[in-house]
Order: sequence, then C-alpha cells, then structure tokens
Amino acid sequence: MRKLSVLFISAIYIAVPSFGGSNCDIFIYGGTSAGVIAARSAALQGKTVIIVEPTNHIGGLTTGGLGYTDIGKNQELKGLAAEFYRDIGKHYGTGGGKLVFEPKVASGIYAGYLDDSRITVLKKTGIKKLVKSGKRIKAAIVSGLDEKGRFTGRNRRIKAKVFIDASYEGDLLPLAGVTFTIGRENSSKYGEKWNGFHFSRYHQFPDGVDPYVIEGDPQSGLLWGISSSNPSQEGDGDSLIQAYNLRVCLTDSTENKIPITEPDNYDATRYELLARLMAAQKPDARYFIWSPMPGRKTDINNYGGFSTDMIGMNYDYIGASYERRAQILDAHTDYTKGIFWFILTDPRVPEKLSKEISRWGYPKDEYPENNHWTPQLYVREGRRMVSDYVVTQADCEGKTRAEDGIAEAAYMMDSHNCQRVVVEKDGRRMVKNEGDVEIKIPGPYPISYRAIVPSADECSNLLVPVCLSASHIAYGSIRMEPVFMSLGEVAARAAVLATKKSCTVQEVDWRSVRL
Repeated sequence: MRKLSVLFISAIYIAVPSFGGSNCDIFIYGGTSAGVIAARSAALQGKTVIIVEPTNHIGGLTTGGLGYTDIGKNQELKGLAAEFYRDIGKHYGTGGGKLVFEPKVASGIYAGYLDDSRITVLKKTGIKKLVKSGKRIKAAIVSGLDEKGRFTGRNRRIKAKVFIDASYEGDLLPLAGVTFTIGRENSSKYGEKWNGFHFSRYHQFPDGVDPYVIEGDPQSGLLWGISSSNPSQEGDGDSLIQAYNLRVCLTDSTENKIPITEPDNYDATRYELLARLMAAQKPDARYFIWSPMPGRKTDINNYGGFSTDMIGMNYDYIGASYERRAQILDAHTDYTKGIFWFILTDPRVPEKLSKEISRWGYPKDEYPENNHWTPQLYVREGRRMVSDYVVTQADCEGKTRAEDGIAEAAYMMDSHNCQRVVVEKDGRRMVKNEGDVEIKIPGPYPISYRAIVPSADECSNLLVPVCLSASHIAYGSIRMEPVFMSLGEVAARAAVLATKKSCTVQEVDWRSVRL
C-alpha cells in the first residue's frame, strides 16, 4: 500500500502561482468512457462540468480501438451505458443495442454527448496540484501540455464543489491524500486464491524455448523482454502490473487502407523470442485475437506467448510524468507496429501468417489526427484506491455480497501477464510468462458504493469510478468499459446529490444513485 507517494505530481508544485480561474459544479479528471458518461449525467441534471484530459483523445478505450466490447455473461446494461450502445445500434440500423463498432462511430457519439453548453472539455491539459481545506478539495491547479507531454503556458485554477477521478491511472488519489495501492496483493491479504504471483495457464510458451541470445549460453545474456528476476512463490504479492497494449484497428479495404511500413525505431532483435516461439509451435498457431468489426475493420488484441502485450515495459508508467508516459506510449506503438513488420518481412515467419497480415493496413478514416493509429494506450490497471470496502475475489464469486451495490460487474477474473522469467525444468532453462489469470465467475455481482468513495477521514468530495477500491484480481473482473460507464454515471449522480444537499459524498444515500 502506498499513501501520499511522491510521484510525478510532486511537492515542487505546491507553491505554483495561479493565473486565471474557472468555476464549475463538478470537476472530472480523465476523458475516458467513465468521464464522458459522468459529464453527460451531470449535465442532464443541470450541473456545470469541466473535464480535464491530459491527451488529445476523448473516450478512452471505447473510442481507442476496443470496438469488440468485453462484457460478462448475463450482464444487464442500464442507464447511460445502455443508451450509448443503443445509439451505436441506431447508427448501424440494428434496431437495438450493438456492442461491436468502429472507433470513429463511438467518437462521434461521444462528441454529441459533450456538445452541451454545461460541459467544458480541456484536452492536452495536465493536473499539477489539488488545493485542499481540511478533508475537502477546493480547487485543481492545471496547465496545458505540449505534444511531448511537457507543461506549457500559465497555470489555471479550477474551483469545483465535487471532484471525480475518471482516469485509468488514478492521478488524483495521491494529490487528494487518499490511500491507494499499486500491483498485486499477497493472496493471503484478502484470502484470495488468484491474487499474487501465478504462472500462466494461457498465453504461455511451450516447454523448451531458450531464453538466451545465444541458445544454451547464459553468458550471452537474456533475449529482449525477459526479466532477470527469479520466480516468486505462488501467491506472493509484488508491485508488478499486468501488461499494457494497443487495441489495433486495421482494415482490408483496398480503398481505405494505408500499407503497413517499417515503423520508427524498428529493432528486429526484439522479436527474436517470437521467432523461437513460432519455431516451437505448429505453422497455423495463433498470435493475435482478430475480432471483426463493421466497415471491414478489426479489433486486434493480444493472444499467445508473444503478441501485442508489451510485457514488463509499463512498470514505471503509473508514477511517471506526462512526458514519460508519452514516451512509453510511443514505445508501445513502435513495438506493436514492429510486430506487424516483423511478420511481413522475416523469413522465419510461417508463409500463411505473413500473407494474412499483408492483406491489412491502417484505415484512412480512423484517427486522422494521429497518422491513422490509435492514440490510446490500454492501461489495464493503474492505482487502486483502498477505501472502507475493498472488492475482492469473494465478491466476484458471490461468497460476499455488498449490501450497498450501485452497479454490477460480471466479467471473469482476468489478469494479463506481468512478466517473463527464466525457469528450470528437467535440467533445462526456458522462458515462461507469469501473471495471466482467467477464472470464470458465477454471474453478475454488485459493486459497493463504498468502493468508489474514499474513507471519510481522507477526502469528503472525491469520487473514483475507475481506480476504485478493489484487489488486483477483483479489479481484473471490474475493469470493463461498460462497467466504467455505469460507475461514471453513479459517480455523477452522487456528485449532484452532494452539491444539492451540501453533504459529503460518503453521506449520499447509495439507494438514490444506484442503477
């Protein structure tokens, strides 16, 4: 657990002068799906909202390439989340809700939601400090960011009655003095079988793949992407976070595609491990999840031992400066484009796979402002608040049921790999992935209202619908875009009630805000 950690938003900003100012009812940090839906909900209730988003992208993963929506079995969408998917359906003429869509369609719908005089969106804007009086946040000090993520221009002071952290990273938590954690708890902390260190059952290397630059020679060093750390014991906790990637949108439309070319900073040695994996598997083995979308497009996700997940290359992301985060995003872009180029050009790649990739290209009608490539990193896990109620494996399995449930989650407990390590088996040293967990759950379960508000003794006017209070493995079930939308709406409802009744967010009656 880390409290008031000295991270990128550090004490050097405490004395910054403020130039200019703004007032609003509700301040939202993060233009994610949760942030957009929270803003829409608050505006529909007559409240003024300012959204601060550090990047130039609005909508998070929902507009960032994750067009093949992950949703749990028997999960019922309610409220504004259901409305969003109905609006998607209307666009495609389905007559009902639709969970599969092109990024540009989702972006257009979200833009319509934000086209409201009560909502102000500040893109390319970062937060430097929260001004608190006792346990109450009074204002946020923000400033513009340049294309490299560096602060530029004068500071702006934004006063608000209630603050919502809708970011994937949870950047307001340390600034607000709210307890949070990063990484995996030891499985014994909450009595969870699936938290902590676990060798992967899925998305794993077969036995025998050599980890060294020169096969069989430890003195030659490890291949790129393999950790030198020794394996832990099953269930051990650590600060590692599951891998990030980019949900890639490609098209096979001749009229609409831009050919895949060699990316910047291409380094073929990064994919040596992929070549060895291919040599160890059948020629028709899978290396991506290739989900079809409308418009002859696809939502591509990680699959197998070596794919689009850039395992182990995100450890410093959460506590990094905006500039460093931009560099990590660029590294993920180069890495992912490099996989496609490697498959297209390396003679060791099975011919069937390289021919398949050659059919695809970057869509001309997606992300024109970013060279037709998604600008959204899939931040699968950031900080997690530690509040009066921590959602755990027991909630996911129905063994514990929150009495103050305000929305539901229903996806399996899902963690992607956290690292690659070297193990010894039958006298041979080989590479293995660690951290992937995929455990089915019985069905939908409620998320406690207490999990989206801090402890009352820490902050009285902050709501956290994305980086909520949950263990690592439970968060892996919660972290789906439809759930974030629902929690964003609940957060907005609670924020509005808190302003109307002049009470703390903890004093809001959860029954009045649940979906």
